[in-house]
Amino acid sequence: MKKINKYFAFLLAASFMFTACNDEFLNTKPLGEVDETSVWTDLALAEAFVVGIYQGLGNGGFDEQMLASLTDEAMFTHPGRGINTITEARSNPADIGWVNNTLAWNNMYSRIRAANLAIEKLTSPDFPHSGEMVDRLIAEARFMRAYYYQQLLRYYGGFPIIDFPYTLDAETFEIPRNTFEECVNFIVADLDEAANLLVGKSAIRGRATQAAALALKSRVLLYAASDLHDGPTATSKSADLAAYGNLPVLAYTSGNRTERWQKAQAAAKAVLDITTGNQMGLSAPVSHEAGIQNYINNAMARNGGEAEILLGRYFINLKNENGGRQGLFNGPNGYNNWAGNTPVQLLIDDYEMMDGTSFSWDNPTHASAPYENRDARFYASVLYDGAQWKPRSSANQPRDPLGQIQTGTYEVNSGGEVVPHFGLDTRNSPIEDWNGTYTGYYFRKFIDANPAIVDQNTWQQVPWPVLRYTEAVLNYVEASIELGQEDEAKAWLNQIRFRVGQPAITETGDALKQRYRNERRIEMAYEEQRYHDVRRWMIAPETLGRQANGINITGTFKPGQSLDRYRYDPNIYNYVYKVIDMDPGKENRKWLDKMYYLPIHRDEINRNAQLVQNPGY
Repeated sequence: MKKINKYFAFLLAASFMFTACNDEFLNTKPLGEVDETSVWTDLALAEAFVVGIYQGLGNGGFDEQMLASLTDEAMFTHPGRGINTITEARSNPADIGWVNNTLAWNNMYSRIRAANLAIEKLTSPDFPHSGEMVDRLIAEARFMRAYYYQQLLRYYGGFPIIDFPYTLDAETFEIPRNTFEECVNFIVADLDEAANLLVGKSAIRGRATQAAALALKSRVLLYAASDLHDGPTATSKSADLAAYGNLPVLAYTSGNRTERWQKAQAAAKAVLDITTGNQMGLSAPVSHEAGIQNYINNAMARNGGEAEILLGRYFINLKNENGGRQGLFNGPNGYNNWAGNTPVQLLIDDYEMMDGTSFSWDNPTHASAPYENRDARFYASVLYDGAQWKPRSSANQPRDPLGQIQTGTYEVNSGGEVVPHFGLDTRNSPIEDWNGTYTGYYFRKFIDANPAIVDQNTWQQVPWPVLRYTEAVLNYVEASIELGQEDEAKAWLNQIRFRVGQPAITETGDALKQRYRNERRIEMAYEEQRYHDVRRWMIAPETLGRQANGINITGTFKPGQSLDRYRYDPNIYNYVYKVIDMDPGKENRKWLDKMYYLPIHRDEINRNAQLVQNPGY
């Protein structure tokens, strides 16, 4: 035993002697990854690093849980995902609720650090270069840093500005939040620099361009001019904000608000001056049918709709990313899909009639046929009872050979008796009695209608619009209205309407502002705009504070009619439509003013003693 111990002691001593004489033993390069030194001595590797910063975009807005379900656009069907924590105003620093990685505080700072590192290393690169590619990479890093900071700004308010890559030997890691104004100025400076460096650079799909940088600047400045971020306005509308002792981190407390609107207008106009969207510039409405197709093309970024995407998150089937699963996530359970984010009646009712008038349940004609003669965007965005959709699976085609959405309860004949038939896309479906809508509707926008795309086992290739041309147009319209330039606002707003077949808006004053806000709601539905719009306009109490609702539909035989296999047919059935509120046990929506901002998680507060929490938490 003593000999064995001496032997191992000899080997151990020998190993120390070997490593002491060979310093490179501890400096071997990893075989499965590229070390940092190599990255910044090779242009191709540096480009790969910068492209990697875009990973913070995740799946864009195409995750299974969508931001729409935190608003009066939609309701999330499945329990236990943290959605209700926010819609019921129960967020707190220990449990914020559902927070996507595309806006999570720690994840944003991780990406910001990568951008800071790239900017630092590329400012004086250690490899030969012509300058043009390095300029592009610096511009992209600055753009992405601005984008991630913009995410923090619109969800949390002012943040600690960090413009260098931290190292472990830093004197301190505790930095206070900068003021809202300082954060806006920092983001705008990054975007100005990025836009200047990207002038004349050819576009690379999915990466920053001059137009994208200007569009993001437009968004940031529009938000900065809005009610929520004007101190006097915000505090007059919210007791929570009035009592908050750190208001400068959330709003301007001085300065000229008119100048802020002018800057927002100019930033949006800069986008409109260098690019255009799809089917803009029309002087009269297209046909209703063409309007439906135009909106579908814009949502799918096809057949001219590609021009709408200023920055997109693109997906390819080979990677099988969840961003290509919108049909599965949101489609009807009667097609073996999951019915995740279903439209609520509040949204449905805000779609105009074809003639530009408002829909009203008090109108007997509207109430008896609520899905007839609506804005073209309704048909391109929503699957409703009786809507024509894809062929069902071969096993279920005998139940519905026509491929029609069934979200009601209808009479049918069976064995000589009249019996109820539960729609194939309800929660009592004979196909799947789960994963069904509670609201009576399904999501249509962004979902490929090609029958070859079988949603539960086929991925689709539709990009998420991180930045869309039409958003810049709407930003310009809003700023123009606020500046009293109503004719200019209507000229651009009506271009958006004409391409979907809607008549011109002619209102003035507050009526024009309300028409604009509804137009933005409908045009940008499900695009992560509503969550922010109702907050910055400070109309959340009367919008997000309303209970989610849906529709109950029954179909009974007209006298002398019968049918043994259900199909939608107003000649055979009398249909009755009744608006219903969601059961409070399913979702009991509530608004508290603390929800104007998300809380900073307590772990972040504990890490940084200089952080101040948002109001109400």
